[in-house]
Amino acid sequence: MARRFLNTVCALLLLAGLTPSLTAQEAQVSYYRSVRPILQRNCSGCHFAGKLEGKLSVTSVGDLLKGGEAGPSVVAGKPDESALVKYVSGDDPEMPLNGDPLKPEQINTLRTWIAQGAVDDTPESVGKTISAENPPVYQVPPVISSLDYSPDGKLLAVSGYHEVLVHTLDGSAPIRRLVGRSQRIESLSFSPNGQVLAVVGGTPSLFGELQLWNVADGKLLHSVTLGHDTLFGVSFNTDGSLVAFGGADNKVRVVKVETGESVMRMDAHSDWVQGTTFSLKDDHVISVSRDRSMKLAIVSNGQFVDNITSITPGALKGGLVDVQRLPGKEQVLAVGADGEPRLYKIFREQARQIGDDFNLIRAYQKQNGRLTDLDLAASGNRFVVGASTALNGSAKIYMVEDPAKVVDLQGLTSPVFAVSFRPDEAQVAVGGFDGTVRLFDTTTGQLQSQFPAATITTPAPAQAGGE
Repeated sequence: MARRFLNTVCALLLLAGLTPSLTAQEAQVSYYRSVRPILQRNCSGCHFAGKLEGKLSVTSVGDLLKGGEAGPSVVAGKPDESALVKYVSGDDPEMPLNGDPLKPEQINTLRTWIAQGAVDDTPESVGKTISAENPPVYQVPPVISSLDYSPDGKLLAVSGYHEVLVHTLDGSAPIRRLVGRSQRIESLSFSPNGQVLAVVGGTPSLFGELQLWNVADGKLLHSVTLGHDTLFGVSFNTDGSLVAFGGADNKVRVVKVETGESVMRMDAHSDWVQGTTFSLKDDHVISVSRDRSMKLAIVSNGQFVDNITSITPGALKGGLVDVQRLPGKEQVLAVGADGEPRLYKIFREQARQIGDDFNLIRAYQKQNGRLTDLDLAASGNRFVVGASTALNGSAKIYMVEDPAKVVDLQGLTSPVFAVSFRPDEAQVAVGGFDGTVRLFDTTTGQLQSQFPAATITTPAPAQAGGE
């Protein structure tokens, strides 16, 4: 009872901005459990090994004590002399840049940890931080959650663990490894001109992140941390100036590519938003969600306009995972858990009535399991869809105007999570659970070639010890 009372008093004093004089055992703030998450969510997008703004990294206690151009960020035992506290405090804090100010309790956590000596309690088992200098080492293949051909058809970007692997199509080792902070890469897309690669993902239950990479030199242009969970479904507008994406926080966001600035947010979904696309004039965003709806919102102000899909309970049998607009048309394809691709009009042409699904143009042949990804051919005449059950997967190519014509991609057995049409429409790439990239002929559905997404390193056998 006494300990519980003392802890309550301690918490109240901290909220009031006071630092109680308690024993280290009673009041010790953990760097690893309490301070590190604050820095990861709010600061590490600009201050980590891949992007040292101000020559500062905040990814370890050693980095904080070392500091950057302005000197040490943390002075152990002296929060009022620590630049970290100064930059995030006050009525108009300088940091986080383009982000929401830290909450008072977060600032108090930082102050208390510094006042207590800035102790590093990172477990020894955590190991080295993954970075470009210390890239991931794979002992098992990474699950491929997303892949995309470059607009010239010469490169294929493939998701990995903490990175995107950029391959040529000959199956050799990747020519570039874009290593970032996010453990999970959920979605990636080349810009229309091929100069920028947009990547979204995050570290589950910690932060979501948008990465914007310069394709030519592999330089990280922007790392934007948003929310406290993973991001999904990134897409570019027509001129490549904006990207849209969803998240596990049920929100849709639009960000300027040039600056990384958030310019729109829409909150009308009630579950994870897993796919986005822009309307023909780029003035609307279409989003799909696990809440079994496809919604329309205005880019300029985030205003929700309409449910494109039926709002009748049970009209859709499962959540939606991806959406893409047909080139030159105000029509979108959507796929999801019920296994049936569907084509919809974007804009409603008559008043909504309960029970209608007026915007639906047509449905296509159902696949076994859940649909996981789709990609449209450049002409807009065909599209490829991947599917997954608990044990296996499949992928099919459909004709937009002829639902009866379907090409099955041959020999797939592992769950499929990612598909992409090459711009010349002669080939599609497929990836999934087994970490292998497979390239198929689009006319016959026959496998042309395959290669691992990442090089697998077999651990050396343990040396026998003892006598």
